[in-house]
Amino acid sequence: MRLRARVLLAVLVLVGVLSAGNPFGAVVRAAGAASFGTPTIRSTFQAGIDIAEPVTLPSAVHRIEALVHTGSDTRVLADDVPIPSTGAGPTSLSYHLPASAGQLIPNTLVQIHFRVTLADGTTAEGPVGTVRYEDTRFAWQTLTGTIVRVHWVQGDAAFGRRALEIGDKAVADTSRLLGVTETSPIDFFIYPDTTAFYDVLGPGARENVGGVAFPGIRTLLANIGPGAVNDPWVGIVIPHELTHVVFGTAVDNPYHAPPNWFNEGLAVYLSQGYDSSDRSQVATAVNGRSLMPLTALNGQFPTTADRFSLAYAESVSPIDYLLRTYGQAALVTLIHAWGGGVSDDAAFHAALGVDVAGFQAGWLGAIGAAAPSPFGPQPAPAGPLPAGWSSAASTAGPDSASTGSPGNPVPAAGGGTAPDLLVEGIVVVLVALVVIGLLALAARRRRRGMRPG
Repeated sequence: MRLRARVLLAVLVLVGVLSAGNPFGAVVRAAGAASFGTPTIRSTFQAGIDIAEPVTLPSAVHRIEALVHTGSDTRVLADDVPIPSTGAGPTSLSYHLPASAGQLIPNTLVQIHFRVTLADGTTAEGPVGTVRYEDTRFAWQTLTGTIVRVHWVQGDAAFGRRALEIGDKAVADTSRLLGVTETSPIDFFIYPDTTAFYDVLGPGARENVGGVAFPGIRTLLANIGPGAVNDPWVGIVIPHELTHVVFGTAVDNPYHAPPNWFNEGLAVYLSQGYDSSDRSQVATAVNGRSLMPLTALNGQFPTTADRFSLAYAESVSPIDYLLRTYGQAALVTLIHAWGGGVSDDAAFHAALGVDVAGFQAGWLGAIGAAAPSPFGPQPAPAGPLPAGWSSAASTAGPDSASTGSPGNPVPAAGGGTAPDLLVEGIVVVLVALVVIGLLALAARRRRRGMRPG
């Protein structure tokens, strides 16, 4: 048989084998894709979010994941889901997202869908299941204003109207000062007692918190009893927390969050001003040299009661200084710079012409304070040397190194220590053995007429 005919016959035989289902056929056939049904998703307060979905899986599934998105967060949680033991064909997928106290805040919109990855790297994603995680323990009353929606449990309609009036005014005042236009609703949930309030926040909440804002889900929670809506404190806590939400709108970016002292200081300033109580705390700290630097307040505030209170007083003081010294326009410029995701120094330079250190120095000068001393962990002092060791070996005389003490090992003739020369000798011997072996192998190959690959 001629060569051309033999080649043609071989091709025909190969095609026939592949068509008959030979395992190698998987190399040339396109892998099947997963097909998804309609997901069922439900939320159970303080238990979690559960999603189930029918799916038809192809062969060679490498990985299955649940992709979880909460609120306006740009991050996505990818969590592994066990591959069904049923193999290829119709089956179902399920996933549970825990939501114990503090893990998930009520009014959070949760979106979950599945992603299937095959052995060849191709992926298929199912439809998105969406549910809002809610506190279903109570029959909430709701009243809607210009921007704020108030939800409360106990109290009459007058209670809701009073809270709504304070909230809408706070949003309008803050938006005007910060140069922000708010259009989306802000939900304000009022809990009637401390137990119900802290059950939502979880065990990590501070014991002296009466309100908290979650700008990412445009939600405010507060603990206000039905008879306390006219208390002066309520006229402070509602604007304070709503300021956080408006500020969050102004500086929202995926790169950098402004320091906590600025966020809290602005909320204090707009809800109660730089009042005499905070001024007194700052003055006492200045006189007692216990003032904390602003950089110490970039993140979480101290937990002790005195330092916690001082942190808020210190935070509002530089806001007052900024507005008196640079004006509202500079404040707006600073906030908009943060909205671009720049660093703190870059934002302060853009708005005030100084970095954070320069701004802090100006503020300290204005309140008559010296630069705060570093507070916190310090480098450990040098400990005692072991017996026979000397910290002054480098300055010892020529005969001092011949003692053979641990700090001064006996030098070898070449100037190094005995251990150093031993290591060098071992390395030289190993290199020599490798070279000799390679030369012997090359000679053997030449003798056999072999070619290098």
